[in-house]
Parts: sequence; C-alpha cells; structure tokens
Amino acid sequence: MSSTTVITCALTGSFDTPRKNPAVPVSPQAIAQSALEAAAAGAAVVHIHVRDPETAAPSMDLAHYREVVERIREKNDAVILNLTTGAGGRFVPGDPDPAVAGPGTTFVAPEVRTRHVGALRPEICTLDIATMNFGEHLFLNTPGHLRAMAAQIRAAGVKPEIEVFDLGQIELARHLIAEGHLARPPLFQICLGIPWGAPATPEALVAMRARLPEDAIWSAFGIGREEFPILAVAAGMGGNVRVGLEDNLYLSRGKLAPSNAALVEKAVSLLAHIDREPATPDQARAIFGLAPRG
Repeated sequence: MSSTTVITCALTGSFDTPRKNPAVPVSPQAIAQSALEAAAAGAAVVHIHVRDPETAAPSMDLAHYREVVERIREKNDAVILNLTTGAGGRFVPGDPDPAVAGPGTTFVAPEVRTRHVGALRPEICTLDIATMNFGEHLFLNTPGHLRAMAAQIRAAGVKPEIEVFDLGQIELARHLIAEGHLARPPLFQICLGIPWGAPATPEALVAMRARLPEDAIWSAFGIGREEFPILAVAAGMGGNVRVGLEDNLYLSRGKLAPSNAALVEKAVSLLAHIDREPATPDQARAIFGLAPRG
C-alpha cells in the first residue's frame, strides 16, 4: 500500500447549495480562486462544475469552463483538472404527460455533454455510469450514450473517472471495459450517500470496492456528515479520497465550512493520523496512470 493518498476537491457541484453556505463558489473567478486555494492546501485534483454567475444555477456554458481553466492555469500549471460531464443528464417528467420533459430537465445529447472536454482537454473528466433516481429527478446515462461519451472522451485524449453510485453500475462499467469502450487500468470514483444510491457506510464501500476490476485505481467519497468517516475508511483500504463543498457544506457539526481549502486541510490532518501524506499533483499523475507533466 502506498503511503500517499490523492485528494480530490469537488469545488461547487450543481445543487442549490450556495444559498445554504455562501462559501460555495459561483462565478468563474470564484471557482478558480477556490481551486487554487484547495491546491495550496493539499488537493492534487480539482473537480469542476460551473454555474451561471448571476443566478448560481448549474451551467454548461463553454465560456465559463474556459474562464475557470484559464484562470487556474495562469497561476498553477501543476494541479490536475477534472471537468464534469454529469451536467445534461437530468430528466424531470412533465405533468400531466410524464413522457414530456418538465421544468428542470437538462437532458441533452452525449456530444453536448462532452463538448467542453474536447475543447479544453483536461487530464480527467467524469463519466457517470448511472441511470437512477437522483433526489427527486432522474439521472439518465444509457449504455448507448455512455459508449458515445466514452468515445468522445478518448478522442480528446482525456482519462475518464468512472463514477459509480451503486453495485449494478459497477457491473455496467465492467461490461463497457470488456467491450473496449473504457481503457485499462480504469479509474473509478465510488460515490456514496447520494439519494438514491448506495448509502455512505463502510459496508457499502467494502462491497463496491470488492466488485471493481482487479486493476482498478479508485477513490471514494461520502456526502454530508459522512464525508470524513468515508475518507478515513477509504484511505485505510488503500483508496484515494475526495472532499469539497460540492459534497459537504460543514467543517464539523454545526459549523459551516469557510472554504474548500478548509475541507482539504481537515482531510490532510485526518490522513496524517493514519500515517498517510497527500499526493502531490505529479505523484497523483503516476498513481492515476496519467502522462507526466510537460
């Protein structure tokens, strides 16, 4: 087992969290600044969504992604950028006809969901192997759409981080790997506690880890109050970890996190108690099977 652990910081997400914690970054400038602070605190990877700077609503605007990436790269060329492709997967059944998309639906074609990846070519982007009830809406990622997105991601020279929220999704990921749509060794992110996927418990993490391919590189996270308990279990099992205001708004019970950097600092402190150090970006590249920088 390596003595280093890769910390990913998920900066802002796509839920209605800025009204619950004003530290959640919204504008491209704020997201980029938060990324730089998280990297300085010990995050080797920053996971990026973007928002409409006026409304804080989730956005797929390429210009916002470009601004975030350029602002980060102006000051830090080492931290690994991980862009989401989860945006564009939401379907809300309409009323009275549930076959018609209702308000809040963002569902778009695979090529639209990966457009920013092809344009900006980060080192990593997410690929959600998930069709599920996601809170009160549907998150749709059909096998055909996943094959198309995987091809577009591969054509861009980007490594997909395969996000799985339940056991059955790991089986679909294994099938896509066997078909050759996802390269080996695969990079997995085990996502726990999201309604209505697997719970954020040690038992769920152990079960999901056991079904990953033998050569899988993996990370895990829990949301809300389970963020740090799952971090400790995942790191103890030899996995990598994720924290950030996308997943959890609190630094401790009743205390809002003042920044993404504060959550990363707490992660670094917890890892130190089990004799693990945060991986540098270059160490993370080696662990994740990415090309060396430069």
